[in-house]
Amino acid sequence: MPADYENIPLPEDLRLTISRLRELTGNSSDLLISQLTVGGADCALLCCEGMVSSSYIAEEIAEPLSQISGVESSAALLDHIRKYLLLSTDSPTADTFGQLFRLVYSGFAILLANGSSQALAFGAQGYASRGVQEPANESNIMGAHEGFSEVIRTNMSQVRRRLKTPELCMEMLQKGSQSRTDLCLCYMKDRVPPELLSRIRSSLDQIKLEALLTTGHIRPFLEQRSFHLFSTAGTTERPDVLCSKLIEGRVAIFCDGLPFAVVVPKLFCESFQTLDDYAFKPLYAGFIRWLKYLSFLVAVLLPGVYAAVVMYHPELLNSTLLMLLVKAEKEAPLSIITESLLVLLMYEAIREAGVRLPKPAGGAISVISGLMIGDAAVKSGLVSTPLLTMTALSVLGGMSVPELDSQITLLRFGSLAAGGFLGLFGVSLLCCVILADICSAESYGFPYFAPFSPFKRAGLSDTLYRTGVRKMQSRGFTVEDYHE
Repeated sequence: MPADYENIPLPEDLRLTISRLRELTGNSSDLLISQLTVGGADCALLCCEGMVSSSYIAEEIAEPLSQISGVESSAALLDHIRKYLLLSTDSPTADTFGQLFRLVYSGFAILLANGSSQALAFGAQGYASRGVQEPANESNIMGAHEGFSEVIRTNMSQVRRRLKTPELCMEMLQKGSQSRTDLCLCYMKDRVPPELLSRIRSSLDQIKLEALLTTGHIRPFLEQRSFHLFSTAGTTERPDVLCSKLIEGRVAIFCDGLPFAVVVPKLFCESFQTLDDYAFKPLYAGFIRWLKYLSFLVAVLLPGVYAAVVMYHPELLNSTLLMLLVKAEKEAPLSIITESLLVLLMYEAIREAGVRLPKPAGGAISVISGLMIGDAAVKSGLVSTPLLTMTALSVLGGMSVPELDSQITLLRFGSLAAGGFLGLFGVSLLCCVILADICSAESYGFPYFAPFSPFKRAGLSDTLYRTGVRKMQSRGFTVEDYHE
């Protein structure tokens, strides 16, 4: 397909237009071209097989067109259809081949008339898609069980159904030189700072990719610095969670074909919050949050602390525990660092196999592999029981904060190396590096580690603990309160 087809105007000769379409598409079999006569004028109806509803085209488009008579010219025919026939609520026009292809491959039916250089489009989408289902990664107990799907219009409607206000704005964009993927910029115009919105639009304008197929094709352009360990652009697959973020002044980006919404700016503390926190009593919700903070520390630091204490600081242990560890490690043929590395790599391999294999087999293989390999490793003496226990606790702690899973995995190995080679000094040094990285990260001027750094006392009511809903309704919080 020629690179300059985008701005080629549609010719008035219908036969030339059809010939040019077949040439540009390589006579693709999914482009359906039906030639017909409407009101005495030669016309052609175009659609993409599998993208349109055949029954809708037959009943709502083809039948009304067949009843038109006595039209003087093609221009008069198109003018008559625009003025007197409502064949579709979404009826754009196309003047170039680029516009025509974008419409026909988006599920529109296109009407071409001989003698006219303009085409009429009618929304007749009817492609197969996955229905609204419960989110796979953000489950909850007391909230709604609806999640986003792969169809961008469905996702937009789920947000609109929850926020019935004209302040909610949705802007459609197209990115990807080959995919022509629809993006939707979603925000509350009375909550979002104009500067933030302008900078996000500028970031999206930098996308020059041929296709947008995952959130990983969008998030790097929304992050200020690429070498931060923690991502400053979040994702969610729940419409109710997204609505709460929009009310706080965030901006969301939908991508057609993805059941996720990318949200900016993101705060570190949000990784420890769930929708159920606002369904339970404040005391219990606060307890769960502190449990997640503790689980994060255990998941990251426990392997390194264990290696550091056993190798460099045994005086920190009481005599009974020390003798148990000495006896267990004495029988192991490998060093503590090698043992820990072996167990962690084994866990990561089992988890990856469980994720990539078909679901009926993945879960069973993960359980069986963990039991058999873990039990065999301990009985053979390759791995000590205390070390396997510490590793299991670290892995379990990471499961409590699934949104930071990739960061926890990398930091766990970093903690093991720091503790194994430098002792507790190395673990402390790693903690300083992590804090420096988190505190220096920002998203469009919004500190990633807010409200802890810079410290905002008002923000603690929904981070360190969860205040009552009665107080929250008069709080009037938006992320603008954290802007530097």
